[in-house]
Amino acid sequence: MEYNYLKAIHIVFVVTWFAGLFYMPRLFIYHTEANEKEEAAREALQSQFNVMMRRLWFGITWPSAVITLAMGLWVLFNGGWGTALMGGNANWLLIKLVLVVLLYLYHFSLHYIYKKLSRLQFPYTSDQLRMWNEVATIFLITIVMLATVKDSFSFIWGILGTIVLIAVLLIAIRLYKKIRR
Repeated sequence: MEYNYLKAIHIVFVVTWFAGLFYMPRLFIYHTEANEKEEAAREALQSQFNVMMRRLWFGITWPSAVITLAMGLWVLFNGGWGTALMGGNANWLLIKLVLVVLLYLYHFSLHYIYKKLSRLQFPYTSDQLRMWNEVATIFLITIVMLATVKDSFSFIWGILGTIVLIAVLLIAIRLYKKIRR
């Protein structure tokens, strides 16, 4: 299969994976906040959220994560990136791969939370889950910027940009919390 088609398929599944990574924590938040409702409403909401979480997680997010990984490895080796990586000509790619590994760890952390919530165990507050929800945003922006600017990437500016992004997201979360109350 032609390299550009592989890359296109990889990008499509990255997008669907991120859709799940963005929406799943929102469902966690709603599921957790349903605890504040009266018993009948709480039971109905939590039952519905469990169905929605299961369908999203196992119908979209997990398959997309697996296909993203498979296609990413295929693109890596069919595009000659493996040799560039081993030859030291693609430092940006090494950093991107480290971020991708961390992104998969984030994915596994969401799976842990999913399992807890599906058993009606609520280890985190909705505010903690709101913060955790933004981690996918940080990964997306950082990885896309890195993959786009590639060799002109400045490590210092990349770190500073990521710190500024995190600060803006934290401020936005706090403002949202104040507005909500």
